[in-house]
Amino acid sequence: MSKGDESQHPSRYRQRRYRQSAESADFSFEVRVDESDLWISGLNQDCKPLVYDRLLHYRNVLEAFLQRCPEWWDSLVPVDVALYPLAPPVARQMMTASKIAGVGPMAAVAGTLAEAVGRDLLAFSAELVVENGGDVFLAGRSEYSLAIFAGASPLSGCIGLKLAAEKPFCCGVCTSSAKVGHSLSFGRADAVTIVADNTALADAVATAMANQVQKKTDLARVIEKALALDGVSGAVAILGDDLAAGGDLKLVEI
Repeated sequence: MSKGDESQHPSRYRQRRYRQSAESADFSFEVRVDESDLWISGLNQDCKPLVYDRLLHYRNVLEAFLQRCPEWWDSLVPVDVALYPLAPPVARQMMTASKIAGVGPMAAVAGTLAEAVGRDLLAFSAELVVENGGDVFLAGRSEYSLAIFAGASPLSGCIGLKLAAEKPFCCGVCTSSAKVGHSLSFGRADAVTIVADNTALADAVATAMANQVQKKTDLARVIEKALALDGVSGAVAILGDDLAAGGDLKLVEI
């Protein structure tokens, strides 16, 4: 359903193998609708039908909008939200995030769906994680530690990032790669991970910054550019055995 960090066709699906190496949470399960594949932590499996319902709802809303506005699907540059006054909230969030990042709105689809579902689930759990193909909505804790999967890079799975605050918070943490998965990327990054106020923005900026990594000397530059954007609080970029990082996060060994 997307031109960003999702499959190019709704029927395509790839198993999220990186989940196999993650520690099992007390309550965790997966819910999949076509190429949208959510991993939920913090809810009992009794909530699985609810998660499926909310994911299906937001996908249907977005797909109905895309049918009315097919040109929106193909855009690789920002789309003016003012041109689509009847767009649903999920589409408006994608347009707003992509404008900040400088990419097409579909680059934010995975993160947008993760947070839309997650926000609905907060009525049932004050603490939860919703991950959609490397794009993560975090809510309700004051500290998080996440591993970074960077494909064949020797740093993949060996380092992660730690986020901490004085009180519980919500944020988005999204990763884009030119070498992992089936996302559309114009760069060569093994991984660019962005922490932002919302998951749509983190997704769009991760795509935009990954597009700009062609060589190792680009890593520090894209981190600086990402952190200059409103709403972005942290960034990590990896190419081969090199990385750059900055912002309100701490790198940790896994």
